Amino acid sequence: MSTKLSREEYRKQKDLEAARKAGTAPAARDEEGREINPHIPQYISEAPWYINDGHASLKHQKAPRTDEDRFTDEWYQRGERAGPAATKYRKGACENCGAATHKTKDCVERPRKKGAKWTGKNIKEDEIIQKVEMSFDAKRDRWNGYDTAEHKKIYEEYEQVEEARRKLKESELDKQDAKAAAAMAERMENNANEFGDSDDDDDDEEKYADKSDMPGQKVNAKTRTTIRNLRIREDRAKYLYNLDPNSAHYDPKTRSMRENPLKDQDPNNLIYAGDNFQRYSGSITDMANVQLFAWQAAEKGSDIHLQANPTQAEMLHKKFKEKKAEQQDESKVSILAKYGGEEHLDAPARELLLAQTENYVEYSRSGRVLKGLEPAKVKSKYQEDVYINNHTTVWGSFWADGKWGYKCCRSFIKGSYCTGKAGIEAQEASNLLSS
Repeated sequence: MSTKLSREEYRKQKDLEAARKAGTAPAARDEEGREINPHIPQYISEAPWYINDGHASLKHQKAPRTDEDRFTDEWYQRGERAGPAATKYRKGACENCGAATHKTKDCVERPRKKGAKWTGKNIKEDEIIQKVEMSFDAKRDRWNGYDTAEHKKIYEEYEQVEEARRKLKESELDKQDAKAAAAMAERMENNANEFGDSDDDDDDEEKYADKSDMPGQKVNAKTRTTIRNLRIREDRAKYLYNLDPNSAHYDPKTRSMRENPLKDQDPNNLIYAGDNFQRYSGSITDMANVQLFAWQAAEKGSDIHLQANPTQAEMLHKKFKEKKAEQQDESKVSILAKYGGEEHLDAPARELLLAQTENYVEYSRSGRVLKGLEPAKVKSKYQEDVYINNHTTVWGSFWADGKWGYKCCRSFIKGSYCTGKAGIEAQEASNLLSS
């Protein structure tokens, strides 16, 4: 039981604790000579009264683990085999590989069609079995027994790969610099021959123009900048053309109105017909298709650029469309020649065959469409009257013996290929045999 301290002793003890926390005084040590952290709270560092022996110690707490408890310095040969292999099978050895140090159920070799017990060939060496005394953690240490010399080989291989990659990058940069210097010299010579000596300002402008990228053309997506769709203050805002809240949708973030807000007015006298009218009118769609073709060709290695050489891009796109159409016609002819069914391609539209349609359309007195441009509502989320794999009926049209199937061939396997009457006859014959 600890004695009561005087006021002076208590003050000295507090000063010593403060000095130890500040680092000006050495930390307290326990009986084994290990330092005690001065920042540990008092209710943890002090032992209870029934086991307190008056010495600073942390034995009453969980003792920290040492390296001797966790690992072992003894290296053992993991997976190594001893000596030459036996020349014939030994009694009690593994029936698969012939090693005498493990049983057949513990063999890690590939299972043979005929084991070493019956063939007496290709008998494996015996494993080196070592008895190493290890703790609980040492047995579960996956790096225990690892040869550190193996890591040096990995490091050397990595260094060789990095060196080869660096040399390849240097050669590519040298080639690019040589091409850029030749192109710059040729450009300067052409400018000097055509216009004479130019000013420094013109050179600076050309230099900055070469470095600048056109928006949307070969620009990294991480560094691409966007410009807001600003409008002149004197122009009328798009949402003021039609104040009806059910009119065309206006997006305030991008300041865009894609649909026409003035659908009821005469199309010839429209002031504003929506963003899509300007975006998809004229030859804009053709230009977009050519640009898409140029991008796809550039990704595959072709030197095509719409802004640099528009005539080349247009001609190549035209040839590409012609060749694509020819290939489609050839494939269509070959498919029809192999499978037939050309008479179905010449059939009239379904609306003309049935003389009816489910598309609802309302017209005004002048003949303009009022309603019906929006897509019709789907009757069911499942596709109707869709026949696959040569079937003439849908799945679920046949029921027998508590199972669903196809009525055309009486097959109970969903997604199977239709066998027609032959399948029905085969099923009846199997029923007769089974009965």
